[in-house]
Amino acid sequence: MIGRVLRKELIDHLRDRRSVVGSFVLPILGPLLLLGMFQLLSDLGSDRPLELPVVGSEFAPRLIDYLEASGVEVQPAPLYPEDSVRRGEAAAVLVIDPTYAERFAAGRSAPVRLIVDESRNDAHRSVRRVERLLVGYAQSLGALRLMARGISPEVASPLELEEIDLSTPEKLAANLLNVVPLFLMLAALVGGMNVAIDTTAGERERGSLEALLLNPVPRRTLVLGKWLATSIASLAVATVTLLGFMLTVRFLPLEELGMKMLLGPFEALVLWTAIAPLALFGSGVQMLIATFARSFKEAQTYLNLLNLLPMAPSMFLMFEPARSAAWMLPLPALAQVGTVVDVMRGESVPAWHLGVIFGTSLAYTALCLGALERLLRKENIIFGRP
Repeated sequence: MIGRVLRKELIDHLRDRRSVVGSFVLPILGPLLLLGMFQLLSDLGSDRPLELPVVGSEFAPRLIDYLEASGVEVQPAPLYPEDSVRRGEAAAVLVIDPTYAERFAAGRSAPVRLIVDESRNDAHRSVRRVERLLVGYAQSLGALRLMARGISPEVASPLELEEIDLSTPEKLAANLLNVVPLFLMLAALVGGMNVAIDTTAGERERGSLEALLLNPVPRRTLVLGKWLATSIASLAVATVTLLGFMLTVRFLPLEELGMKMLLGPFEALVLWTAIAPLALFGSGVQMLIATFARSFKEAQTYLNLLNLLPMAPSMFLMFEPARSAAWMLPLPALAQVGTVVDVMRGESVPAWHLGVIFGTSLAYTALCLGALERLLRKENIIFGRP
């Protein structure tokens, strides 16, 4: 009998083509967004010719020679430097003061100005390259001046800082791929939302819920059949989303950015094992909440707000990643995001972690389905009365 209810709900869902197509927006949007983001990063990371307009280049010929030797294309000065930077015609404009040569010959600091617009994100990389070149030129000149006076340049550098980076290519990739956990979680929650609404508030709105409950079928059987249909829809969307990301990762220019990520069949299986319990629990919660709604649209409003709740802790873990801890495992959404991040960082996930996630999620699901079974015995719920 559960199989019949399941088959009936799945057939009804598949007949609604708009609902089916809408539920698969995330599997398409997520990988496309990831491809676009990495293509943008690849374009920004590629070495482009550094063009730098210079005002007063005749006052510092050696500085100009140094910039050109470093790969900078020195260009004539614009008529209005500030307007040129403000309009985005130039990433930066270097202004050399007329007193540069006089102060340089006297061994004093020679003034230069770099006109930039920090609000333009596309110019940040070029500006930082120019700043590094100017700082390097200043340091080399300072060292020469000290040596000319018989002073070791090390006197001006009491500390020699050496930075040791312990990050791995996998961890660097995980920091940039932080949208993957969010999309997987949303796919598990949104994938079966329309089915959850249609099997509860939708049937009551159409007047078919009362006729269905009049059949000599236990309430538990009906609830399980409807829940299985909702869960299958959620798992289908989550699975397609995961497969989409697996395919997308193969085309990402990770190596060009000094990153690496392994998302093979084993890693995908671990991710699916972590995401599947959220789909099961989310289906139960959505059906329970939708039962209180009097119409399909009202249920959509409730569930859209409900799906926003797990996003807050998930986004916190995305931007402040922390290693999965035991206290996170019984908490839906937190457990899934933590596990996905660990897999993306190339860290192993103990089997008992997945067992705790699965066990606690099934326990929460059982509570939701039990509450839903009791609700379907109440007249005000069946007929939608206040």
